Amino acid sequence: MPKKIVLAYSGGLDTSVILKWLQNKYECPVVTFTADLGQGEELSPVRKKAESLGVKEIFVEDLKEEFVKNYVFPMFRANAIYEGSYYLGTAIARPLIAKRQIEIAEEVGADTVAHGATGKGNDQVRFELGYYANNSKINVISPWREWDLNSRKDLINFAEKNQISIPKDKRGEAPFSTDANLLHTSSEGKILEDPWVEAPEYVYSRTKSIDNSKNSPDEIILSFKSGDVVAINQKELKPHEILTELNKYGFEHGIGREDIVENRFVGMKSRGIYETPGGTILLEAHRGIEQITLDRGAAHLKDELMPKYAELIYNGFWYSPEREMLQSLIDRSQKYVSGTVRLKLYKGSVNTVGRWSEYSLYSEKHVTFEDDAGAYDQNDAAGFIQLNALRLKLLANQKLKKNKGT
Repeated sequence: MPKKIVLAYSGGLDTSVILKWLQNKYECPVVTFTADLGQGEELSPVRKKAESLGVKEIFVEDLKEEFVKNYVFPMFRANAIYEGSYYLGTAIARPLIAKRQIEIAEEVGADTVAHGATGKGNDQVRFELGYYANNSKINVISPWREWDLNSRKDLINFAEKNQISIPKDKRGEAPFSTDANLLHTSSEGKILEDPWVEAPEYVYSRTKSIDNSKNSPDEIILSFKSGDVVAINQKELKPHEILTELNKYGFEHGIGREDIVENRFVGMKSRGIYETPGGTILLEAHRGIEQITLDRGAAHLKDELMPKYAELIYNGFWYSPEREMLQSLIDRSQKYVSGTVRLKLYKGSVNTVGRWSEYSLYSEKHVTFEDDAGAYDQNDAAGFIQLNALRLKLLANQKLKKNKGT
């Protein structure tokens, strides 16, 4: 039996039921931890909710800056996208929450942690791999894998029996489930489960529809230093302030919507609606600055490694040695990724329209169609072509002999 449990607590119906269930089942103190990752909700009611349920030790912490600086920005240096579309907004938040839960457990003398992820999703894996990576001896409770509450109705009945307040909009079936932080929102389940049916407009909260977005474009300039954005329109900002500001631009222009059927680590496919307004802008800008500052070989190697890096984060292996190895390589590649990128935002699109760096590898003198004053001897291309053509010539001869033989 656990002596004390630290629960990742949102203050919502699910984790409030989990809190009471843990208290009833294990008859030990439960400590709640709520992280402000920029989900856009007022968190003061969370403390009151926990207090009303008899919790004595309550942690509500603003982790937005740590989240963006130490998790989101390193991931975007890699241009990480899972399966070509997913910006990993949920996946990148779980390692930080798991780490802080373990730290709190050590502070308060708890031997157990718990989370509210279901037994069907990826988050249970991400949370628990994060727990064990930070404390191999910690005990983990996953209520959704243990209890017999299998529906929204069961949760509400449990809440009513245990005097847990239920918001009016939670008494019926929730139309879909949502996760949010400063990087994104994700929505899935219920009305979104049929991948043929278009998601209704009310699902979206972080972006305007294309029809209702601004009718005039905006141009913005992002300044980079060693692969990270440090300023917008020459105004220096903290990492979380940068993402907040980019989210505002993305919202107005309807940028960052994705409707995806993804392959979960646990084996099934899942349909999700994602909004990543600021992240979509950031990725385009980062690729723009890399275009002129990264060597071709380095850029291509990064692109080859990116899917593996993204998959590690998606599957919950942020703390694995292979992710850390890849991160070291990625961070080394960003040594000269500094400069400015000019973007045009309009009607759901973000396009790079200008880029500059004092470390630029782009040489107008070499690529000009005008007189290059001897910068490049076009005859040099002949030998280069012949060397690369040699194996193709030998293969052609081989095919010719085969054809003559038949």
